[in-house]
Amino acid sequence: MVKEGVTGSVEDADESETTVPTTGRALYFTGPRTVSVEHEPVTEPEPDEVLVEARVAAVSSGTELLIYRGEMPRDLAADATIDALGDDLTYPLKYGYATVGDVVATGANVDEAWRGRRVFAFNPHESHFAASPADLVPVPEDVSTETAALLPTAETATTLCMDSHPRVGERVVVFGAGMVGLVTTHVLSAFPLERLTVVEPVPERREMAANLGADETLRPGAASQVGDRGDPAGADLAYELSGSPETLDDAVDVVGYDGRIVVGSWYGRKRAETDLGGFFHRNRIDVSSSQVSTLAPELRGRWTKERRMETAWDRLRELPTERLVTHRIGVENATEAYQLLDDGPENALQVLLTFE
Repeated sequence: MVKEGVTGSVEDADESETTVPTTGRALYFTGPRTVSVEHEPVTEPEPDEVLVEARVAAVSSGTELLIYRGEMPRDLAADATIDALGDDLTYPLKYGYATVGDVVATGANVDEAWRGRRVFAFNPHESHFAASPADLVPVPEDVSTETAALLPTAETATTLCMDSHPRVGERVVVFGAGMVGLVTTHVLSAFPLERLTVVEPVPERREMAANLGADETLRPGAASQVGDRGDPAGADLAYELSGSPETLDDAVDVVGYDGRIVVGSWYGRKRAETDLGGFFHRNRIDVSSSQVSTLAPELRGRWTKERRMETAWDRLRELPTERLVTHRIGVENATEAYQLLDDGPENALQVLLTFE
């Protein structure tokens, strides 16, 4: 995996009182494979808001690449559960949902204790933004800034496991070892499974999956052997996290009778034929979606989003962030970041945009 040319870490940022600039920077997706960084005025927060100055933001190589490539459904709301992501997914738009920064100013009605606090925000890529304290997540002191930027990935992996109910002694297959697949693999490795298999074309990502707890890693062409193993044959549970709808066929092939498939990928406008005419019906295969925006109905009696978030923080503390983050790129060079990811999964794993 190619390493980045920018060195250093955002952990060395000066935590003294910050002078708020009058102009900030915001990243816009302006068309297929085109982004621009615009200068925008930084305004005082409203009485019930705070002003956050960003340190770092994680780039999603799944959702954001769909938007970068123009493969998203244009008339779909950006995210009905995140106020900072307004309107729909038509160009030009701000997007992103993994920013960590510092509160540098508070509105008249906000407790001054918020000033100077390090926070996580589901907010687009911009250097300064106003937000309600209720929409911010304070970062625990024992979690680094770069690690905190991976919170959405850990929350997604937590939700995938909550939605799929892995059982003792099951054979489980994860398709895709991008960030979501890798963190999901790490969470699953804590379960007493019979075997945890990861299917991934990129060798470096297969190696990382093994380091994070996979019992075996396979190239996509070798995945079919999983369907012949065991008594009864086949995997009990499979996760489709590759971002490629064609991979659903592979998942159907590896699970056995009464097997379960959980789709965590968002395909945008990508379409592919899935073969449901073979053993799909006779094997009573269950295919379901997993969505981090909501909790599954059967969990809502005991679980809240806040409780799930605390669980995600616990999982995040266990991750080797220094190995998962392969590139740190200044937001002014955002074009380089998206081109890098667009050129192929072998080039980068997790890219962080930094705000100097």
